[in-house]
Amino acid sequence: MNPSNVVIWARVSSREQAEGYSLDAQIRITRAKAEREGWNVLREFVVAESAKRGAERLVFNDMYAWVKKHAKRMKIEYVLSHKLDRICRNMRDAVRMQDLEDSCGVKLTFIDNEFGPGAAGALSFNVMAAISQYYSDNLRQEVRKGMDEKVRQGWLPAWVPYGYLNCNDRTEPIKVHADRAKFVVRMFELFSRGEMTLEMVSDQLYKEGFVYRPTTPKITFGSVSALLHNRFYVGDIVWHGQIYPGKHVPLIDRGTWQRVQDILNGKSRRRQSGLSHTFGAGLFTCQVCGRTLTGERIRRQQADGSCRVHHYYRCADNHPGPDHPRVRWREDAIDKAVLAELEKMRLPSEETADWFRVAIRKAFSDMKVAHDSQMRLLARRAADLERQHERLLTVYVEGHLDAAIFQDRSASLQGQIGETTKAMESCRVTDDSCGDLAVKVYDFTQKAAEIWKRSNPVRKQTILRAISLNRAASDVTLYLEKRKPFSFLAERLPVLYGRGDRI
Repeated sequence: MNPSNVVIWARVSSREQAEGYSLDAQIRITRAKAEREGWNVLREFVVAESAKRGAERLVFNDMYAWVKKHAKRMKIEYVLSHKLDRICRNMRDAVRMQDLEDSCGVKLTFIDNEFGPGAAGALSFNVMAAISQYYSDNLRQEVRKGMDEKVRQGWLPAWVPYGYLNCNDRTEPIKVHADRAKFVVRMFELFSRGEMTLEMVSDQLYKEGFVYRPTTPKITFGSVSALLHNRFYVGDIVWHGQIYPGKHVPLIDRGTWQRVQDILNGKSRRRQSGLSHTFGAGLFTCQVCGRTLTGERIRRQQADGSCRVHHYYRCADNHPGPDHPRVRWREDAIDKAVLAELEKMRLPSEETADWFRVAIRKAFSDMKVAHDSQMRLLARRAADLERQHERLLTVYVEGHLDAAIFQDRSASLQGQIGETTKAMESCRVTDDSCGDLAVKVYDFTQKAAEIWKRSNPVRKQTILRAISLNRAASDVTLYLEKRKPFSFLAERLPVLYGRGDRI
């Protein structure tokens, strides 16, 4: 009599692996039973769910299709598993395995959970399959609850993005990967300038010696795009469409991340290499829609055959609405407007400027005198209150004062001492360095226009950011809102400058 042909199935979940339940044990036990029964093992199907998401379903489908295809030709009689819940995790699996028996004569057999023949055996099988499905559904629900709770606590319950590490540390399960974090920071820095495409960023990183992965030294532009879109790098966790604050260390500040998103989404046009970018890099925004002004270069043929190049800045909105005016400025027009605003901070004469400089030094000197006087008064007040409290305590200890009265007066004195101490701590310290700094700032405002004329584009950007809070342009007007104290020297806070013509 020929031995029965069988197929072995073994499965273990990630949680069971962590608890010490191994695939090796299942395979050893099922092989031992096949040997005892004198069965011939044709093939073994083995899956660990932790290996890959959906791996168990793929292997089960392969096993089912293979057994059904070869059942009659290879005379397969049994599918052998350790027990029912190893192979049937839900009623659908149970129905499919019953179909194998009905259509191909292949029966399920187990080390445990053997079912008898007839209606009683079928009932037991269905009950056990239903219990397996309940266990699977309940486990899935508990896992999801645990993952949701971990997100609410500020930690991503999954593999972290490139640049981070998953760690077995309850207090800090996500840490920064030293080398990969530098890669991510440099990638955002390059793209946020607005001068490079995704491919150019990939090439530049490779040229600078950054290795993406050992098997893929040069990152693809698709991977660059995916990483640049990831909010995880600014400290956020996106979970089921919702954004949660994370506790992991952010690699990118939100300003840089937002500039990158504006470029990726077309709100801030990528600048072309070789252009003059004095007023680019997000310095100016459109007063109408709030998008940045982007630089462009226009070549115009002259009558003598030469070519003249003009630099313009325009609203980055490529599809403006019908009510959106044409916001487009020549670079020299913006430069002239900014220069005029710097000139407004200059006092009308050298004599007035010298007088104001002396007044600044005297004002800070007077402030220091007033500050020192106030500190002496507060210190004297604090000492007097401490002595009063000491005398009150002495009177109470000698028995000349009722306890209730002592507590009332003591609480009052303690409150006054606390208020005086707080006043001393909040009293602003003024020294000679404050006056010197104020004079330096003032001297800069008097020479700002000359400094501007001699500055290169990078220095001009620094000056603009230092003196102004907001910079915007409409179709005919430039808006420059100065910071304090620069605003005090200007004629008005929101500076309006009309260029007088359209380009």
